[in-house]
Amino acid sequence: MNDRVTADDVARKAGVSQSTVSRVLNNYPFIKNSTKEKVLLAINELGFTRDEIARSLVEKKTRSIGLIVGDISNLFFAESAGVIIEQAQKLDYDVVICNTNHDDENLDKSINTLIGKRVDGIIVASVKRNDTKIKQLHDMGFPIVLYNSSIDDPQANFVVIDNIKGAKLAINHLVELGHKKISYIAGPFKYLTTYQRFAGYREALLQHGIPYEEELVYNGEFSYQKIFEYTKDLLNKKNRPTAFLAVSDQMALAILDAAASLNLKIPKDVSVVGFDDISLASNHFIGLTTVSQHMELMASLALEKLIDLIDCETVPSVPIQIILEPELKIRKTTFVL
Repeated sequence: MNDRVTADDVARKAGVSQSTVSRVLNNYPFIKNSTKEKVLLAINELGFTRDEIARSLVEKKTRSIGLIVGDISNLFFAESAGVIIEQAQKLDYDVVICNTNHDDENLDKSINTLIGKRVDGIIVASVKRNDTKIKQLHDMGFPIVLYNSSIDDPQANFVVIDNIKGAKLAINHLVELGHKKISYIAGPFKYLTTYQRFAGYREALLQHGIPYEEELVYNGEFSYQKIFEYTKDLLNKKNRPTAFLAVSDQMALAILDAAASLNLKIPKDVSVVGFDDISLASNHFIGLTTVSQHMELMASLALEKLIDLIDCETVPSVPIQIILEPELKIRKTTFVL
């Protein structure tokens, strides 16, 4: 459109200089309130919108970041994305979200799309542990921070939970309640998160003198339906497990669903522990015992550290590596055997 409203139009309307309009748009602190009000009134009356392309050329930044999640239908990803978006908006950053559905090819496509959109940095919430694309971006000095998951690279920037300790907290709790036959719904071991939680599960069993049984471990894809069916098969066996640890609260819900379909009572017949502490976990009717990842803090730190990398003119010599302490939230789905 040739009649697009410009900053010059706003300046004329408000009776100020174009530089004053620019200062108002950029929240310059030393402007009289009366002047600021005149400019804002002119902006509203004229319907002025800032030319973000021109702004990005001047600042050499697009003030946008990418956020890649594994499954937006999983409440952990949805809720943590909400935290990042809300806080990014306060910092005048736009967030472009990509959903991979835990597909490696989709992850590569998402990264290429975000780079093509010239985002200033990327936050990744789900990535396989040997991903070379992430390592390549880091080696190039591109701002990238991982959260909830990481890669096998000592130079990676990440904010994660102590997954091994978290799994141990859950198993120790179940053993203290008298459970010895404990199934673990792990998910694919190509992710460092699932692998580390599995390692914690095995270590805890060993420490309590409980033999490891491979048939009690699910390491297939993240599929609610498949985990539902796997759990039903286990619970239909004569020597069935008395407790489950799930890699996420989403998967724990599939376990609760499967148990209910067999008319088993939670926690009298089966105890269940999740991992994440999504908002639904504390719902009075569910009351899921779970390992908290301190999701809000984790997401906030991931954004904060990404902005630090974006604002830093040189690549930091020491990677950002934050490991949060897990916390066991005991609720209604675990019980003394």
